[in-house]
Amino acid sequence: MNNIKFKSNIKILIPLLLFTIISIVTIYSSQSLLSSIFNNLFIKQILWYLIGYICILYFSKTKNNFIYEKPYILYSIGIISLILVLFFGTESNGARCWFTVPGIGSIQPSEFMKIFIILVLAKELSNYKDSNYERNFKTELKIILKCIIITLIPSILTFLEPDTGIVFIYIAITMVMLFIFGIRYRWFITLFIIMSILIGSFLILFFFHQDTFINIFGTNFFYRMDRLLDWSNGTGMQLTNALAAIGSAGLFGYGISNTPIYFPEPQTDFIFSVFASNFGFFGSIILIGIIVYFDMQLIKVGIRSKKQFKYIIAGIMSMLIFQQIQNIGMNIGLLPITGITLPFISYGGSSLLSYMIIIGIIINISNKKSI
Repeated sequence: MNNIKFKSNIKILIPLLLFTIISIVTIYSSQSLLSSIFNNLFIKQILWYLIGYICILYFSKTKNNFIYEKPYILYSIGIISLILVLFFGTESNGARCWFTVPGIGSIQPSEFMKIFIILVLAKELSNYKDSNYERNFKTELKIILKCIIITLIPSILTFLEPDTGIVFIYIAITMVMLFIFGIRYRWFITLFIIMSILIGSFLILFFFHQDTFINIFGTNFFYRMDRLLDWSNGTGMQLTNALAAIGSAGLFGYGISNTPIYFPEPQTDFIFSVFASNFGFFGSIILIGIIVYFDMQLIKVGIRSKKQFKYIIAGIMSMLIFQQIQNIGMNIGLLPITGITLPFISYGGSSLLSYMIIIGIIINISNKKSI
């Protein structure tokens, strides 16, 4: 059994090491599109990765009973942080999402809130499962409403920052965890109908009654929506230039630091475009292959897990896969531009640390004698 778990951990850590190399090289390459003040980004990423590996070592070796048994304490800390960042956070590009810590850099509470939501939902769903609840309308409605409230509070606070992309991640986590829990399909169908009506009404207001839309939601949100919908008609300099860089790269790309055309946020939102332009079609296929292999190893741990741990890994996987699909999809023009980064590849301190912490948690779950 120990040999199996060791092999499982190695199969997780090897692709993670490859992500580390790919991330540092691609961020170094992205600096050719940025001003000189960003020339040390790849060094910062190396430092964040080193801290991240320490986090993996810590969370994988300790029992972590506290985070499994009392996740509401972490959740409460996360909510307080989201409230405080609205008042005392550092503003950048019209968003107030970060605390600036001297000597450390920026800390983004919403990135860690993803973990706290997963832990709380897993605890709640596990409690219901352990109680052998009666599967009926009243009980399922109670479960769903509780999960919605748990997700809604941080979603509203994060939306106000504003950071719409992470709100989508919160929702994806909740939906997948409810599905794994075994909520009957009728609830998902009902929710889909309600969401379709609400989104349809919202879009009608946006496209055909723009003055009313601005009066209700404000000018800032109108322009956020306009940017989000740029992908539908292929407009917008960021997407157009990113597609040009990818499309002209051929089989093997232009090489490191040779991205042929400028587009904003190459180190974060559009890191895949930088990689694809540098390493071409073959390089992109290899990266996607590593991502799929990595995800499969994490899913295998989830399949072996039971009760609360199964829900934790389900939430983690929904977060990772949603971000992977969304980021790559928006880079190639198939999905809206939401500002969602590519896990383990994009530059970022808080986001990278949150991913490394969840890998530590997964390895910890994998190493348990009874999962």
